[in-house]
Formats: sequence, structure tokens, C-alpha cells
Amino acid sequence: MTTAPSNLTRGYPIALLSAAILSTTAIFIRYLTQTYALPPLLLAFWRAGFVVLTLLPVLGVLRPSLLGVRRDHLFYLSLYGFVLAIFNSVWTLSVDLNGAAVSTVLAYSSPAFTAVLGRWLLQERINLAKIVAISFSIGGCVLVSGMLDITAWQVNLLGIVTGLLSGLCYAVYSLMGRSASRRGLNPWTTLLYTFAFATIFLLFFNLLPGSYLPGTIGQPADLFWLGSELAGWGILFLLAAIPTVFGYGLYNVSLSLLPSSVANLILTLEPAFTAVIAYLLLGERFTGVQIAGGLLILGGVLLLRIYEGRRALLGRSRSGLPAAGDNEPQPEHPPVL
Repeated sequence: MTTAPSNLTRGYPIALLSAAILSTTAIFIRYLTQTYALPPLLLAFWRAGFVVLTLLPVLGVLRPSLLGVRRDHLFYLSLYGFVLAIFNSVWTLSVDLNGAAVSTVLAYSSPAFTAVLGRWLLQERINLAKIVAISFSIGGCVLVSGMLDITAWQVNLLGIVTGLLSGLCYAVYSLMGRSASRRGLNPWTTLLYTFAFATIFLLFFNLLPGSYLPGTIGQPADLFWLGSELAGWGILFLLAAIPTVFGYGLYNVSLSLLPSSVANLILTLEPAFTAVIAYLLLGERFTGVQIAGGLLILGGVLLLRIYEGRRALLGRSRSGLPAAGDNEPQPEHPPVL
């Protein structure tokens, strides 16, 4: 069954809107850390908590059956939540240190890391397309992060490290998502429980004595850093409700209208949207070298997405299944940048 033209007409703008909304995540984070000096890991804690507080009533009203989970899945979901807590910590710290645009581009190096880790952990084959994509991503990361400039290592060493780690952590998160899909977990249930467990772990990170982790608070009283700043609390809540929940919801809607390979390709516009918004609202600018690096990273991502899409179509045609249609399986992990 092919995708109906009416579905394509509705699916493309919905997917584009999803990418645009998801791209505002780093903008919200950058604004909060700059305007209110909010510690990055404290911001990550409140974001995760507000995601849970937003999802609980929505799923409770619309799909209460998704609130339940089998007991034997709880340990896996807690481990998944720990991975999410690490990823969101590193990602939020990267936004604070590198800016919204640069951090988003660096995080999109994750497909290259995923290919390497998939070969190591899941015995997935690395072919020529993956080798080229990995090479593009590595070269792009070097250019975007400024690793060619010796002074950057002295001035922004933590920023370079966290930027690269965000891509690696996103790759680990992606592999966990594949496992969740194979276990038959609904993506909304997974999203709710992983953010719930991530909230607990992020609270623990922030309350560790001695401030061993960068970006955490100095004392428990700082948990309510924003105090009476209602505007700050409102923006923090919008960060959770709009990019994470609403953006992901629209992405799911687009997957019901478009082949997942097409929706995934449209999603790669997210760094471009972030760069434009960061330029307009935050005054962030890419250098020529960083633009070249960003194009290399996105080129690698597009190459992998196109290759995987064609391989899926070939596999379906050989098995006698429809080439591409409304019932194409959804991606195995949600875009939660």
C-alpha cells in the first residue's frame, strides 16, 4: 500500500512543524542559563520533572492504559532513565558552554557513534556508507567544536568534551531505544517512565555533596533557584511541554501520515532551524569553518538515513511486503534533544 497523496499533503507540514518545535529546545535552555544563571543540571532536573507532570494527565485522560507497565520492564526502564539523565546532563551543559546552534549540531553526530557502538555491542555490520558517514561526522565535529584551534582547548576544553559526549550519549540512548522497541514497549509509556526515572537520577546528581559534577547546585536550598521568578518557571515549564511533549506528539502524527524514512529525513532540519532561531533571538553566529563542519555532520546523517531507507525498501520488496506505506514501523527512539 502506497502513501496516499492526501496523507503526504498533511504529513510534510506536520513533520516540518515538529522539527521546528523540537529545534527550540536548545533555545529555551540557552535563554534560561543566560538570563537566570540556572545551573545546567538543575535545569535538566526540572525539565524532566515537568515532562512527567505534563504527560501524566494527558495520558491519564487520553490513553490511561499506557500508564501501566509490566514489573519485569521496570529495571530496564530505570536503566534507560539513567542513560537519559546522563544524556540530558551532558547535552544541557553543552548548550550552556557552546551555545544553542553549535551544541545541536554536535549532538547530531550521534548516528556515527551509533554505527560504531552497534558494531561493537550488537554485531551490526559497518559498510561503506557507514564508514563515509562516520568520517563525515568526525571531520565535522573537529571543525564545529574548534578542535583545530589550540586556544579553544585552553579556553573551552569542557565545552569541546561535553559537545562530543552529547553525540556519544545520544547514540547510547538510541541503542536503548532499539531495545525498548524490541521489548514491545509503547513509545509514550517509555517516554513517561524514562523521564520519571531520569528525574530521580538528576535529583541525586544535584544533591551530591562537594559539587563534584559541573553544572550542579551548591546546596539543597538551590533546588528552587528561580524562587519567585514566575516568568522563569513558566519558560521552564514550556521547555518541557512544547519541544519535548508537543514536538514529539507532532512527530508521531507525521509518522502516521508519512513513511518513517521521510519523517526522519525531515527531522534532520532541526539543527538548521536551531541555527536560524539562535541567530535571530540570541545573536549566535557560525564561522565559515563551523558551517563547513555542520554540513559535513548533516551530510553524514543524510547519507545514513537515505541508505537505511533504501535498504528497508529493498528488504520489503524482497519479502513481498508493500514498499512504503502508512503502516511502516516507527523509529525506535524518540527525538528528545
